[in-house]
Amino acid sequence: GVPPTWAAAPGRPGIDYLPETSAASAAAVASRVRAAKRPGDIVIVSVHWGSNWGYQVGRHQVRFAHALVEAGADVVYGHSSHHPRPIEVYRKRLVLYGCGDLVDDYEGITGYEQYRDDLRLLYLVALRADTGELAGLRMVCLQARQLRLHHAPAADTRWLGGRLDQVSRRFGTRIAVDGGALAIS
Repeated sequence: GVPPTWAAAPGRPGIDYLPETSAASAAAVASRVRAAKRPGDIVIVSVHWGSNWGYQVGRHQVRFAHALVEAGADVVYGHSSHHPRPIEVYRKRLVLYGCGDLVDDYEGITGYEQYRDDLRLLYLVALRADTGELAGLRMVCLQARQLRLHHAPAADTRWLGGRLDQVSRRFGTRIAVDGGALAIS
């Protein structure tokens, strides 16, 4: 969903554009992660990828995320989707395949009600400072109404937790409701 014209170029600011999540693109980013990471660094790679709607994660995205973790990324933060997508812990590192929106102006889009894009997550990630390994993940469930965020009702938190648990199982990740929030169990 990102046009190539947004790419940074010599003398022109922009984004670090990748035309695809191919093995070659993963190798190029992985090389940069390896070159930049120093002892004690925490590396978060932010990737705008995937569909806006749906829970499917393509093999190319999984391979790309795994290559980044293997190169030293501590978190792969995926975004583009308008609702939360599957979560994986790979080699003790967090992979968020789609965080969904937190604050936006997309309220009222019709035709995708089954995804409950009114439900948003605030991700509270704890990493071990010495290794970058995931120490914990809590997700606070919020609900957007009239462009404002409110704590989601308990029933909606349970619904989103159940949905994320279902779609994340493929990755060996389980999600549970924990004290009014969601957590990896």
